[in-house]
Amino acid sequence: MATTYATADIQTKLADYPNWRLGDDGQLHADYTLKNFMQVMLFANAIGHLAQVADHHPDLLIHGYKHLRISVMTHSENGITDKDFALIAQIDALPEYK
Repeated sequence: MATTYATADIQTKLADYPNWRLGDDGQLHADYTLKNFMQVMLFANAIGHLAQVADHHPDLLIHGYKHLRISVMTHSENGITDKDFALIAQIDALPEYK
């Protein structure tokens, strides 16, 4: 069982991840606008690979053909855990395919 972070602790940790914010739904969100649909798909597939390896799967929403929203939380814990911060760090290390 993983320990979930309190809201204040999440906000403090998010200072290291400027692309991410804590949503009203309790999930971490990042929004990307890429060059075109193909770039969005490349980025989403790279995230999918990371997620599969980590066995931690974010929600990915492609909209407006070149926009991607990523939402992350540990569903089994109904909150944000170290697993979420590890995944967003890996996502942030990916090229954005811009």
